[in-house]
Amino acid sequence: MENTVNLCAQVPVSLMTKIREEQELSGLTRGEYITQILTNYYEKGGKEMEFTKTLAFQVPEALYNRIKDHLEREKQRTGKRLSQKDFVIGLIEQALAEAEQRDTMEAMEAEVGGDADAG
Repeated sequence: MENTVNLCAQVPVSLMTKIREEQELSGLTRGEYITQILTNYYEKGGKEMEFTKTLAFQVPEALYNRIKDHLEREKQRTGKRLSQKDFVIGLIEQALAEAEQRDTMEAMEAEVGGDADAG
C-alpha cells in the first residue's frame, strides 16, 4: 500500500455537505472517497469532469444483507474492495447494455421483416 499524507483544506459548508452525502452513498470512507475523486480528476487530465446525479433508494434489509455478504465474498476472492456504488452501477450498466442490444436486434429484425414484406 502506498504511503499516505493528511490533506486539510477549508471548503464551503455547502460543498462539505455534498461531499458527506455522496461519500456516505458510495460506501467508502471519506479518505477513500476523496482519493477516488482526485484520482478520477487527474486521470482525465482535469477535463471532462462528469456531472453526476444522486440515485437513492431503499431495499429490504434481507437484500441489503445479501449485497453486503456478496461484496465481502468478492473482497475475499479478489483481494479488492468493491463498493456498493460500483456494484449497483455495474448491474445497471449491464442491464442497460442488454436492453440496448435487445432493442437493436428487434429493430434489425423489423427492418429485415419489412424488406421481406416489400418483396
